[in-house]
Amino acid sequence: MQVILRTDIERLGRLGDVVEVKPGYARNYLLPRDMAMEATPGNMKDFENQRQKLQERLDKARSDAERLAGQLQDLKLRIPVRVGEGDKLYGSVTTAMIADALAEQGFDLDKKKIELDKPIRSLGQFSVPVKVYPEVRPEIKVAVVRHGEEHEEHEEDEQEPEQESEQAGEQ
Repeated sequence: MQVILRTDIERLGRLGDVVEVKPGYARNYLLPRDMAMEATPGNMKDFENQRQKLQERLDKARSDAERLAGQLQDLKLRIPVRVGEGDKLYGSVTTAMIADALAEQGFDLDKKKIELDKPIRSLGQFSVPVKVYPEVRPEIKVAVVRHGEEHEEHEEDEQEPEQESEQAGEQ
């Protein structure tokens, strides 16, 4: 069955492409979600009239995604985990844990958009790609630290300004 795509669909095509898909995929997924329309001569004319509005909507979504990607690119997450002997993690760091850490920072991303090939099973720094939009994939930095270490570092950061203010008062 031939359909006209009304949005960009990864691995299928871009807005306005006429593609061949299986009838069930078109009937049960693409058409009900308004992602495509059947490729008839009448629909081709209607689509050309709607193309400008659809393209503006996609451009706005892409610019929003690029702005979000810029914010995520600068983000550094710290995920505290419990470890045993030899710095071996109890369990692993999953996409759900990374999504929860992002939510704490104010970013509402679905865990399915975090592209982690396999769960993280060791301490250290990791770059994790996030699929924000079909061609926009920023990488966030994830630091997996021993449970309890994240508080010690924050306390040290908080103590430094107090020491500077005491030194300024002495002069």
